[in-house]
Amino acid sequence: MADRFAPGDAVRTSTADPAGHTRLPRYARGAVGRVVELAGHHPLADDRARGLPGTTQAVYHVRFAAADLFGDGDHAVTVELWEDYLEPADPRGGTP
Repeated sequence: MADRFAPGDAVRTSTADPAGHTRLPRYARGAVGRVVELAGHHPLADDRARGLPGTTQAVYHVRFAAADLFGDGDHAVTVELWEDYLEPADPRGGTP
């Protein structure tokens, strides 16, 4: 299966607030960023924390403008995110 995103793609993170462990930080939920690079293919950490085998999927480094995440800052924040947390975003809105 081909990776869903490529470097430069605008993506929006999920807004879901699951019970238990997740590697999607609360401060990044619903935010728009850009894929920097593919970070490999790994089982979904959320499943692994629950004792499940987890499905292997693409993991990306995604860059967000700090101001978009925290309301302030002139720097960027890069977060490692599994493909399940991401959806395509409008590249004209809120991207770093």
